[in-house]
Amino acid sequence: MIHHLLATWNKTNLMKRIAIGIVVGVILALVFPQASGIGILGEFFVGGLRAIAPLLVFALVANSLSQHQKGTQTNMKKVIVLYLLGTFAAAFVAVMVNYLFPVTIDLNTKAAKGTGPNGIGEVISNLLLKVVDNPVNALQQANYIGILSWATVFGIAMREASDHSKELLQTLADITSKIVEWIINLAPFGILGLVYTTISGKGLSALSNYGLLLVILIGTMAFVALVVNPLIVFVMIRKNPYPLVFKCLRVSGVTAFFTRSSAANIPVNMRLCEELGLNPDTYSVSIPLGSTVNMAGAAVTINILTLAAADTLHIHVDFATALVLSVVAAISACGASGVAGGSLLLIPVACSLFGITNDLAMQVVSVGFVIGVLQDSCETALNSSTDVLFTAIAEMSSWPKEKRY
Repeated sequence: MIHHLLATWNKTNLMKRIAIGIVVGVILALVFPQASGIGILGEFFVGGLRAIAPLLVFALVANSLSQHQKGTQTNMKKVIVLYLLGTFAAAFVAVMVNYLFPVTIDLNTKAAKGTGPNGIGEVISNLLLKVVDNPVNALQQANYIGILSWATVFGIAMREASDHSKELLQTLADITSKIVEWIINLAPFGILGLVYTTISGKGLSALSNYGLLLVILIGTMAFVALVVNPLIVFVMIRKNPYPLVFKCLRVSGVTAFFTRSSAANIPVNMRLCEELGLNPDTYSVSIPLGSTVNMAGAAVTINILTLAAADTLHIHVDFATALVLSVVAAISACGASGVAGGSLLLIPVACSLFGITNDLAMQVVSVGFVIGVLQDSCETALNSSTDVLFTAIAEMSSWPKEKRY
């Protein structure tokens, strides 16, 4: 009987198993809200993904570059342009939303602890320094910029190595991918734990005071995901964009929503790219890169909260300034994964454009932490699903039309 149930479970589609995990997690949270041990399943799952992801990225990128043949097309230029375009478009949409639905926030809250970077220069400087981080430290600290840079160096150097050495690197990549596959198969149980922790916690009840702000934030991200991104997809592949958009949201976005980590979602995204038939030479680099610099959701968060602060303080924002803010937010968002606190602690960079003091800016950050239960989940879902989406359309744009998704 048990053997039959296990066989049926293993044959069931992964997304169906995850859906079952979500439903069971909600039921358990409502019936047994104090059973905190259930949440350990989520911590175990996310911890496993975070632990293996740096090694996966290094192994796949180094192996891909070592095996790369001259003249092979990787579409990386297109992917990077799409990442930057998508992030800027999201930032600009957030500015337009503020004009249509201005919102104010309570700035009498206790300032959040921590300090944001002093400006865009510091953000860019930190990113560049990560490129030359110690390779062992980069793997240990999950510094994906450093991992990518050293994996690139190792991969190119390995082109001169013997075939036996290249086969060893290939074996390392295959073994790491297999371990990732095992961890992803635990996703239903991990997401069950994550859902339980979210629902049973007090976070949702704390959102009532900031309902309108949260609706605007999530609504803007939904608009980017369901209108702006599909428009970009249509321009690139000249076909109905929604089947591909919804597949990326369903597979990548749902998992990222609960893990709340683009880095932890890298293995999930790579597996989806493989299912879509994409070139490993491209996605083994573009997916980890996207988890670091493709930050449409972060750009939305930075702009909405910054402009809410400006509205609260009665600071007039003209269109030219708003355009500059979009550029600042887009650049700052690219460094969101390199700052403790993510996009929220980059808000002071944008606030400085309007002469808002750091004390007030950090109070805005504290509001962001209050609504972070859903804001961070939606932001990560948008960021991570877009990594796969843009990687896919960059390659599919050169496929025969009938083969496009």
